[in-house]
Amino acid sequence: MSNVSIKTVKEVDALRVASQMAAETLLGVGDMIRAGITTEDINTFVHEDTLRRGGYPAPLNYHGFPKSVCTSINEVVCHGIPCDRALEPGDIINVDVTTIYNGFYGDTSATFYIGKPSPEAKHVTEVSRRCLALGIAQVRDGARLGDIGAAIQEFAEGEGCSVVRAFVGHGIGRRFHEAPQVSHVGKYGSGLRLRAGMCFTIEPMINLGTYEVEVMEDKWTALTADRSLSAQFEHTIVVTKSGCEILTRRNRPLANSEIFPDPFVVSAARAL
Repeated sequence: MSNVSIKTVKEVDALRVASQMAAETLLGVGDMIRAGITTEDINTFVHEDTLRRGGYPAPLNYHGFPKSVCTSINEVVCHGIPCDRALEPGDIINVDVTTIYNGFYGDTSATFYIGKPSPEAKHVTEVSRRCLALGIAQVRDGARLGDIGAAIQEFAEGEGCSVVRAFVGHGIGRRFHEAPQVSHVGKYGSGLRLRAGMCFTIEPMINLGTYEVEVMEDKWTALTADRSLSAQFEHTIVVTKSGCEILTRRNRPLANSEIFPDPFVVSAARAL
């Protein structure tokens, strides 16, 4: 607990501004993404849009990362490096945007559909989207960190998917990555007790096959070990007395991403 900072009201306000800038840039990605463009085109858009808003793209030169955004296609779990790879119909791609503004970070990502997805691509993407919502629903003052991972793991594995262990969510503030680490697997009632003012990301990476990953020779690009599809959604949140605030909340659905009604909510309603 001693190394997990409780943000002041002013710090949360500053995080909210950076987070909303990142959210707006991600909305712009949804509007421009389509078959035929390259991941380098996405990088150019994110870089220019971030600068236009007065921010700076946090991934650029972070521990040597060479680009302004992470673009992770199909079997790439995370940290995909933009290049001349053109998007093709049927691809899914996670775009991970982090903005620095006035010394504070806002971090968010989503998985996008390129054209009509296969049933498998739709399943892993929608499971990931639902996992993020279920993880966020566990957050409140007095809850345990393990509750987040437990809810995500229980649902994902129940849907025949796996949850990546090698990469986790993280505290955020004046630094890109702070304490605590936020695992997306866990046990209810275990781990650090959450307190109002804690700020961190929840970003479950969900695979169709094994949860194991391999990192390529570039030291960044992480692939599913069995080359199955992977999807991810991410928000930056602050714990409140009554629950949490999603600092990267968007004011409209993401084009080419949040295009399907939540099938799991519909199924639950029918069961009632």
